[in-house]
Parts: sequence; structure tokens; C-alpha cells
Amino acid sequence: MERNILYEIDSLYRDNFRVTGFRFGEGEKSICIVGSMRGNEYQQIYTCSQLVKKLKRLEEKGRIEPGKSILVIPCANPYSVNTKKRFWTIDNTDINRMFPGYDLGETTQRIAGGIFEQIKDYRFGVQFASFYMPGNFVPQVRMMKTGLENIELAGHFGLPYVVLHDPRPFDTATLNYNWQIWETDAFSIYTTSTGAIKKESAAQAVDAVLNFMSKQGIIRYRGHEGYRSRVVETKDFVNIRTERAGFFESRVQAGNKVTAGEILALVTDPYTGEVKQTIHAPINGTVAFVHNETLAYQNTAVIKLISEEDVL
Repeated sequence: MERNILYEIDSLYRDNFRVTGFRFGEGEKSICIVGSMRGNEYQQIYTCSQLVKKLKRLEEKGRIEPGKSILVIPCANPYSVNTKKRFWTIDNTDINRMFPGYDLGETTQRIAGGIFEQIKDYRFGVQFASFYMPGNFVPQVRMMKTGLENIELAGHFGLPYVVLHDPRPFDTATLNYNWQIWETDAFSIYTTSTGAIKKESAAQAVDAVLNFMSKQGIIRYRGHEGYRSRVVETKDFVNIRTERAGFFESRVQAGNKVTAGEILALVTDPYTGEVKQTIHAPINGTVAFVHNETLAYQNTAVIKLISEEDVL
């Protein structure tokens, strides 16, 4: 294992900004795994740390195939992690909306450009991602529909769902999208949490990545085979929105099976404790996403369901 500084910016007032990578094996650029890009993505950093531990042991045992190299970047935004801010600390911009980057642009554009220069030539790319809304997901592999996505390869991770997403204009500046445009087979993996470390979910994600690498001939590894992934498109998710604002109390978790009419959550008045809305399941399905913060605003998508009829 080699620990390298992949990108660095001098700082006037504190320690330099550094993006650190861990390299395993040598030879062709086989696969790159990226963790946190936002300051609250603790689960993503933790998952990468566990992957680094596993790969170090595999390398010591000679189980990385000759001529194959692996790069793991646990955190691409340590400044925001240190200051407990989700986005860039100065101007609140999002590094994952700045790809492929620009070396003469704003700070986050330069960071994205510096990182992308290091990782754009890898055969496979995996990002441990988080959603723009606070909540927990059912474990899944997500891909942008660029016309270059590979659904069959996504199934090699063995996670419950492969989710296809029609890119919106701002998605074209994400790492996943640009990796695909530069001919990297790119996948975003969602574990169940973001700001809280969930060890069981992290272990599942690590095993999924290792199984994927094994199936691509990068390492020799035998783990849990996982699921036969089911394919679904984000446009088919059933969004359940709040009618009123208030304290949000979920009765379900991501991955739960629900039946039509079942109570999924309550919204209560913060001052009186009165139930302002009882949220019921409109269909039979699986909870794909559930809001995980105490407060919910009016007209917010707090739960997303996958109808069993919409699984491809």
C-alpha cells in the first residue's frame, strides 16, 4: 500500500488542503473508489477506511492480480469535514457539482479538476455517494443514464437494487456523469446512512465492491454473493410528501416492505403535540428512502417507495 497526496492547495491561515489516496497493486488503472465529497459524509469516509483495511490485507497475501492497480480516496473535502459544514466552507459550493473541473476557476472547480485529472483514466469508478435530501436509502447501485451505462456490470455488486437515473442539468457536473463521459464505467453506491456510521451497511458496501473487483479479475476474493439485483428507474419511485410542517416521526425504515394503507409516519405540531398528518402507504412496495431529521417542511418528499410492479 502506498499513501500519496493526490492534490494540494497552499493555505495562508491553516494547514494545507490535501486530498489523500491509497494505492494498491501496480499496472493498469483498474478501479478507483471515492468516498466523501461533502463535510457530513462520515459513513462514506468510514466505508472507505474499511475498504482500505481489507485491500491492505489482500495485498499482503498476494491476492491483487498482477498488472492491476487500485486507488481509494476516502475524502475529497477534508476542510468541510473539519469545520462540520456540508459544502465548501467559504462560498457553500458543492465539489460534486464542479466536475470535470477547471484549473483556473473557483476553488471548488480547481479541486474537482485536480482530483479528476488523477482519476479520469481508470477502467472502473465507484463513488460512495449521499443524497441531496437528508435521509436513509435502501442499499443500491445508482447510474446516470448517459447512454454509456452498463446495467449488467452494476448487477455484479450484488446489492438489492440497481437504480437508473435520468440526469438533470446540474447532474452533468457530477463525478459519476463525467466519469462515464470519459469512458469510465461509473457507479454510485448508496449505503443506508450519511451523517451516522452504520457498520453493518458499510460492511455490505465493502463486500459489494470487493466482489465486483473479483468478478472483473482485479483481485482474488470470495465474499457473500449478495442479491440478484433488481433494476428500477428513479422516475418510477412513488414520492410521498408532507401536507403540513412539523416534527417527523417515521414508523418504517429503508428496505421495509409495506402494504397499501399501512401507517408510514406521523407529522405532529411542535407546540401542541397534535398529530397534523398521518402518512399512509398508497401502494404495496419497498421503502427506498425515508427522511431522517426531526423536522419536516410542508410539501417535502419524506418517503420514496418502489412499487413491486415497477421493478424491471
